Amino acid sequence: MSRKGLDSLFVHYGIRKDDMHTIEQLCEKYEIDPDWVKENLLKSYHEKKIRNEELDEKALKKVLEKALQKI
Repeated sequence: MSRKGLDSLFVHYGIRKDDMHTIEQLCEKYEIDPDWVKENLLKSYHEKKIRNEELDEKALKKVLEKALQKI
């Protein structure tokens, strides 16, 4: 029996489970902490998307710069 409803990864990060698995594999390949990517990149990006904030190159650069400061 398959479960219906919202995937918690999608709710928090805007990423489906299969896509998150791909991201985690890439993180492993490039020795990046997948939890850091989830919390500092994907979550910030997703929050901006759901608030309909502008997501142009400048905005994305700010998200990335803010995340990199936490390393």
